[in-house]
Amino acid sequence: MNGAQALLRTLVDGGVDVCFANPGTSEMHFVAALDAVPEMRAVLSLFEGVVTGAADGYGRMADRPAATLLHLGPGMANGLANLHNARRAHTPIVNVIGDHARYHKGFDAPLESDIDALTGWLAGWSRTAKAVDEVGADTAAAIAAALTAPGRCANLVLPADVSWAEGGQAAGVVAPPPPAPVDDDRIAEIARIVRGDEPVVLLLGHGTTREAGLVAASRIATATGVKLFAETFPARIERGAGLPNVERLGYLAEQVQWQLTDVKHLVLVGAKAPVSFFAYPDKASELVPDGCQVHVLSVLGEDGVGALEHLADEVAPGASAVRQAPSRPALPTGPLTPQNWTEVVGALLPEGAIVSDEANTSGLMIPMTTAGAPRHDVLTLTGGAIGQGLPVAVGASVAAPDRPVVCLQADGSAMYTVSALWTMAREGLDVTTIVLNNRAYAILRMELSRVGAEATGPRAGQLLDLSGPDLDFVSLAQGMGVPASRATTAEELAEQFAKALAEPGPHLIEAMVPSLL
Repeated sequence: MNGAQALLRTLVDGGVDVCFANPGTSEMHFVAALDAVPEMRAVLSLFEGVVTGAADGYGRMADRPAATLLHLGPGMANGLANLHNARRAHTPIVNVIGDHARYHKGFDAPLESDIDALTGWLAGWSRTAKAVDEVGADTAAAIAAALTAPGRCANLVLPADVSWAEGGQAAGVVAPPPPAPVDDDRIAEIARIVRGDEPVVLLLGHGTTREAGLVAASRIATATGVKLFAETFPARIERGAGLPNVERLGYLAEQVQWQLTDVKHLVLVGAKAPVSFFAYPDKASELVPDGCQVHVLSVLGEDGVGALEHLADEVAPGASAVRQAPSRPALPTGPLTPQNWTEVVGALLPEGAIVSDEANTSGLMIPMTTAGAPRHDVLTLTGGAIGQGLPVAVGASVAAPDRPVVCLQADGSAMYTVSALWTMAREGLDVTTIVLNNRAYAILRMELSRVGAEATGPRAGQLLDLSGPDLDFVSLAQGMGVPASRATTAEELAEQFAKALAEPGPHLIEAMVPSLL
């Protein structure tokens, strides 16, 4: 084996059998090695932000890493925004970053860069392969690092000469350590708090917003009266009929402060205490109410679900979870509005759907109109770096090809990674994308006033306006091989959405929804 073959064989033997890639010259031996390791599925994307976002979506749904193949430092830099989101989602990813041959680095070629600075920014695990006979062991260590709770990016830099050198050896699987259990004393302390007479909130974070965690938390709430909230942007939350319906904390600081009114104890379960997304003049950054004590049931890396189940057995031994009854909104009629398009989705969302939600300001009503829909998963914008929705939908569909994927995508952020549509068409992915076209960066219109800036004339507004020329998402999608249509009424959206869901492969619907702002 050469180094590239040893790396690929170790990845596949370690359960990493999908690689989202945008290769360059330094990675050509990796590309050539794909024919020697046919178990690896390589998925080409046209931009590294799609590569990394797809790996994020894959890891959230598969609970194991995908690999990425990135071309030198600039290639990794192109993918960093969605790696930031993956870092916030604690998604396991193995990034393979090609580099110049070691003897070539001293010549400062045009693409030479400080890759270590980029990998370090992700606060994950990083290593540079130094020798061909160590590549397999380096790769096995990267897989184990990515899977170490709560999950993280593992970055393996592969110099070209290590990749092409002969003498590589595949390495065996390195088992990651299991999540640490929460000790009995901490559970007993939280049990005392939730049994008390003062208002308590349980804030559910990473790993606890799937069925087991939701059911245990609901049992606790049923028995003790505590309130339940999920963090604002969970990496993956299971929702719909038959599951407890747990409200998420709001995006705006004022919403969170209202949700936590009069709360005296905030119990964190794999979550952090809420803070404002941005600083605003004369407004608080910390959103925990005055007089409220913060307690920790579990931290990231600990077994939060096990802690919730242990706590439920302690304080609610005979209690049952409150589960959402099936319900659907009626199909609406008339011109599309910020509310009625969500009613169409709620009325027609299929069983087992995976929803990649980057609807932003157009999607405020989605949690309410889909609460009683058939069971589904929602993947949210964990790190706030827009341009995630389309790539995450790609990765989720590759991870779960038997499930329909619905991508709810704002127009402005769609343009960051619109080339993901090409990958959907190339791979034949069953993704139905609804682009909410309000021809504006609507959220920035809101933020303009919230930060105390004054819009004094047309020049400020021009930077937040996406018209002139108008974006034509039907033409953009069709140009990349995705069937597309446009809806201006609720009836048209319902007809087109139902048709897209009934047909295999990708589809895009451009929904002309006026802005709320």
